[in-house]
Amino acid sequence: MKLITTLKERTKQLNTQTYAMYLACKHPHTPWYAKVLLILVIGYAVSPIDLIPDFIPVLGYVDDLIIVPSGILLAIKMIPKEVMLECREKAKSERVTGKIKWVGLCIIIFIWLVILSVISIVIYKIVSQN
Repeated sequence: MKLITTLKERTKQLNTQTYAMYLACKHPHTPWYAKVLLILVIGYAVSPIDLIPDFIPVLGYVDDLIIVPSGILLAIKMIPKEVMLECREKAKSERVTGKIKWVGLCIIIFIWLVILSVISIVIYKIVSQN
């Protein structure tokens, strides 16, 4: 029972931290390079494409366990402390709305459609030349 309660609390904290990073990314006092790094790290985390494929034993997951947390920590260090504190407080007081989840999902789907379109155009050009 205690383990389940601890896991629920950790999940809640992770959701709050994730929402705080989203708010920090939108904050006007967050440097542009921190925003770019956050977007790249989050994109890498949700992307099915990895530097080392997950089917390779042990190493496939190690890159996710090193790259994603390291990128998030680096981005948080780039964000001014006052901004991050403000965003954490705001994240604790607000609830993540369904609208934000849908917007994020739509953005990710759009990015993948663009990537697939570019790949299919390149493949078509290569095949049509032969």
